[in-house]
Order: sequence, then C-alpha cells, then structure tokens
Amino acid sequence: MKLDFSLLVPYIPFILEGIWVTLKFVSMSIVIGFILGTLLAICKIGSIRPLKVVADVYTSIFRGTPLLVQLMIIYIAIPQLTGYDISPYVSAILAFGLNSSAYVSEIIRAGILAVDRGQTEAAAALGVPYRQMMMNIILPQAIKNILPALMNEFITLTKESAIVSVIGYVDLMRRAQIVGANTYHNFEPLLFVALIYWVMVYGLTLAGKGIERRMRASD
Repeated sequence: MKLDFSLLVPYIPFILEGIWVTLKFVSMSIVIGFILGTLLAICKIGSIRPLKVVADVYTSIFRGTPLLVQLMIIYIAIPQLTGYDISPYVSAILAFGLNSSAYVSEIIRAGILAVDRGQTEAAAALGVPYRQMMMNIILPQAIKNILPALMNEFITLTKESAIVSVIGYVDLMRRAQIVGANTYHNFEPLLFVALIYWVMVYGLTLAGKGIERRMRASD
C-alpha cells in the first residue's frame, strides 16, 4: 500500500485538537503527582513511623504494578464495586496522578536527603519550626538539585499518556486510531501523532533546561 498523507488534510484540525485534550489531563496529573509526591516524601523522612509505613507501602504498590492495570482498576473495577461510573477524563487524571506521585516521592526524598544536614541542624538550633524549615530552606534546595529528574518524570508521563486511549478518552492516540479506521490508512495518522508527541516532549525538555539555567543563575 502506498503512503498518502493527503488523506490526513481533512482530519488535521481533529487531530490537533487532541493536543489540548492530552495536555489538559497530563497537566492535572503532574500537579497531583507533585503535590502528593512531596507529601509522601516528607512522610518518608519524618519521624512518625505509621506515616512512613503508609508512604512506603503506597510507593511499593504504585511502582510495582503496571500503569495500565491501575487505569483499568479505576475506570472499570471501582465502578463495579461502588456502582458509580468514573469518566475517562477523571480516571486518567487519578491513575496518572497517583502513579506519578509514587515516583516523584522517591525523587524528592533523594533530593531532601542530599541537602547538607548542617543546614537542618542550624535551622533547628535557631528555633525554626520544622514546617517552615522544610518549606523555606530544605525543599527549595532539593527541588533545584532534582529538577532534571522531575522533568524526566513529567516527560515520561506525557509519553505514557497515550495509554488512556484504551478507555476511550479521545486524546491524540485515540484520534489517530479514529482517523486510521476512517481512512483505512494507519501509518500516516500514527506517524503524524508521533511527530506531535516528539514536539511536545522536546518543548518540555527545552522548558526544563530554561528553568534549570534560571535557578542556577539565581544562586
């Protein structure tokens, strides 16, 4: 079969609309993953053992099981138990946010532990409350050190977002499948969508490098 990219022309607006659809749930997942991951990291390095155990078990479960399985449990299994349907959009946000938080928690935990212990001791000696010390002294330095690893996690999240097509969420990947079914040509729409994903990831990479340079310049 010969390639015919002219078949894509009528569908380009439909496919491009998928960029916003994809970024909408990915950005929400990143926010949830970062906030929850930060809380989990603080629990892991804290002195309250029950919280440490809960955080470790949570991380073990979400890092030890496939993201696709987690997505299907949220979208199919939980509604079966509760009787309440969960939309593909909400299911995608929950699955990706919860999964990402497990990885982000380990990244942030490593960043916190990498901060010079002397700073923690100095802040404690000055009577700085633990919460204020963590928010104003330790976490900013940890984030600066782990920014490349965080950006890599967010890039991975963006690429893996194509998985949500299996639950009918009309993201970029799903739109490529729809166009392929309509035109009986799958290579062209898949290649076009692959190019879009590459542009998105490249943009995130450049943004990450820009933020990293600014943070270094502010030292």
